[in-house]
Amino acid sequence: MRLEIAGIEALSAGLGDAFVAALDVFAAVRGRTVVTGMGKSGHVARKIAATLASTGTPALFIHPAEASHGDLGMIAQGDAVLALSNSGETAELADIVAYARRFAIPLVAMTRRRRSTLADAADVALILPDVEEACPLGLAPTTSTTQMLALGDAIAVALLERQGFSDADFRVLHPGGKLGRRLMRVGDLMHRDEAVPLCGPDMVMADAVLEMTAKTFGVVGVVDAGGRLVGVITDGDLRRNMGPDFLTRPAGQVMTRTPRTTGAETLAAEALGVMNTSKIHCLFVVDGDRRPVGILRIHDILRAGVA
Repeated sequence: MRLEIAGIEALSAGLGDAFVAALDVFAAVRGRTVVTGMGKSGHVARKIAATLASTGTPALFIHPAEASHGDLGMIAQGDAVLALSNSGETAELADIVAYARRFAIPLVAMTRRRRSTLADAADVALILPDVEEACPLGLAPTTSTTQMLALGDAIAVALLERQGFSDADFRVLHPGGKLGRRLMRVGDLMHRDEAVPLCGPDMVMADAVLEMTAKTFGVVGVVDAGGRLVGVITDGDLRRNMGPDFLTRPAGQVMTRTPRTTGAETLAAEALGVMNTSKIHCLFVVDGDRRPVGILRIHDILRAGVA
């Protein structure tokens, strides 16, 4: 591990103009970034392609041997190629390299040898520092593949930052699994339109209770003449205000003013935190003018698996 850490530190210290030039190549791509490599470099190339694709840079992996038997047709004008080879002399890459040169497809090499066939053919060569492999025989790719992986991650993250790729963009590409659930927005889960329980401040409580009961949220929002949320009435408010004239009192006298609210673009996990902190089970979702656009229950969040 110490040897691999030293390899990444040496790689980091040596980043320079070539790294920026490679970013320029990939940022200018109108199509996809095609990542390729053989053997252990191929396994790393698959991971780099997957990371690029999931962070806003369209990418795919092509196996060099399959490329020689028809998969070269997957590489098109407007694409760029990122080829990985520790030695820079991997024979199986020859057809991809020749194809890229023939059709003027930008080629970026990632290799340890500056004077190699791959580096010489590339538009940009990313040279890995020549450090000791962790393998005691000095043969199995270990430190070198760790460097490749780290450099691929650095490219993906730098491109992500250049493109202004946001967490909302990330969720679009990761709709499944825990990551997708963590990035769900309130607007994805809230109840809308006629489902939202609302009344005016002058509505008598008899009618307000009917609205609360019909909509089954255990709460009703109170809106003014302009449609802005000015208060809420909860089950607790009903108990605290119970009396002989309760059903004839106007909602504006019973409501709790300045209620907690949230926005449709708020992360559902953040809304859950507000509910837990405030010890409430529902949040009205409002727009910039405090007009209700939805309502969210804590059960909606838990059912979606956000917690």
